[in-house]
Amino acid sequence: MDTLNVSIAFFFLVVGVCQALRWLSKRLLSPGAYGCLARELAGSLQLCTSCLELRMLMDIGLWGGGFGLDVILTLLFLLFAVHGASFDGASANPTVSVQEFLLLESSLAATAAKLLAQGVGTGTGWAVTKLFWSWELTQFHFIQNLISSECSSSIHTSLPHAALVEGTCSFLFHLVLLKSQQSHPIYRLPARAATVTFLTYTAGSFTGAFFNPALATATTFHCSGNSFWDYVQVYWLGPLAGMLAALLLYQGNIPRLFQKNLLYSQKSKYKIPKVKVTAHEEGDEPKRKRKGGKSSSEPCA
Repeated sequence: MDTLNVSIAFFFLVVGVCQALRWLSKRLLSPGAYGCLARELAGSLQLCTSCLELRMLMDIGLWGGGFGLDVILTLLFLLFAVHGASFDGASANPTVSVQEFLLLESSLAATAAKLLAQGVGTGTGWAVTKLFWSWELTQFHFIQNLISSECSSSIHTSLPHAALVEGTCSFLFHLVLLKSQQSHPIYRLPARAATVTFLTYTAGSFTGAFFNPALATATTFHCSGNSFWDYVQVYWLGPLAGMLAALLLYQGNIPRLFQKNLLYSQKSKYKIPKVKVTAHEEGDEPKRKRKGGKSSSEPCA
């Protein structure tokens, strides 16, 4: 239980520091620099440190007799709910930034700046977490500090299946992201946190269920067991393909590449009623003129 308390205190500390970084940078930087750089860096730092610590609890806690999967999944849900509430619009995920670029919501320069900030943020998060582990505040951290340099790959299946798993997770995550973007935060945040928790539970044993290229790069690319190109296929190309599939299914097209809707027909929301042509008697003509009626061939506004 001491390990869990220390980890929870670490989560609170990370969120507090990153929140202070966002607050300070919002006041010192221009809105563009804050939105593309500082906000994404703080979000990626917060996400990476939290996920690494939670991964440590998952890897060591299950066989170390500390706590079960129910505790891990509860923490995962709560952390992603807190992340969604505190990120201030940051994605901390390269595939989400690329999606915004393809939806014409972000320019090429802004997208490149976001990707750079996410890389720096996750790299900093990895270094900070390693430093925290080196303090060996608990027995779990002592064990993690010993084995961290000898980590093994998170891919526990064939490469095509692993890429399919990461792509499917990214596909489902982006569908929920697109569908919930206009929802009220009280519904949007739990829905996204529940989606991440469900995907981690179902796919974590195959690939770790990252569906976030920056997070996967900081977490598992340095581990032995697979080559760099293997990791690229699974953790970069898989999530990107899943995002493109979700965007195409939801939108029907990819606005940055082409405007034509490939999946859904564009129907006008205004329906022109069919007018039945009838013969009028001579006595009806003055009445129609007095009422100032429109011609039957003129469409309704």
